Amino acid sequence: MTTWLPRGLIFAAGMVLLRLVQGALINTYPTSAGMISLALVILFGIAALVWGFFDGTADARANPDPDRRRDLAMRWLLAGLTAGVISGAVVWLISLFYQNVYAEGLISEITALASFTALLVFLPATLAVAVGRLLVDRGRRDEPRRKEWQSDVFEAVREEGYEEPVEEVAMAGRREESWRQDSREAVREVHEKVQQRKYDLERRIDGDDDVKS
Repeated sequence: MTTWLPRGLIFAAGMVLLRLVQGALINTYPTSAGMISLALVILFGIAALVWGFFDGTADARANPDPDRRRDLAMRWLLAGLTAGVISGAVVWLISLFYQNVYAEGLISEITALASFTALLVFLPATLAVAVGRLLVDRGRRDEPRRKEWQSDVFEAVREEGYEEPVEEVAMAGRREESWRQDSREAVREVHEKVQQRKYDLERRIDGDDDVKS
């Protein structure tokens, strides 16, 4: 299953539950409506913050190279949009039968309020992802990543017993270079002999011409 979909569904269910609890508490304590709504929104944001932190730490441990890490920002953006649209539609549907839940019209629920839900999921989660990755990276040894990679490769070569083939390849390269040098010398000698014979032949022809004249 796509990684953002289960997150979106879980946060959609959480937002529906939050809206139901909000309606029940506000109807019971109407003078504390603002505090109730703020407290519930903070709890919802904390849930996104915690999950995003675990996502960030898990991804950083699985992929030490930052260039190979997953795009968790897009994952949480899609999860937030999914949570916002689904929860808005469900809350609007519930409001048709349960009057204690506070809901706007369907268009407002799946646009404006859905955008608010998406931001409430996306912003804390992406912030926590960055913090989680930073903590994992700082916990590692402070060594250049490229150096570690190179040493690991050569260490693996030595452990697997590939020292002799490497030396043989180097010797083969030197033999090939020597063969090329010998070939060039042989070609040069042949060329010089041909030129010398050509020169001797020309002198012989010129001498014959002198005798005839």
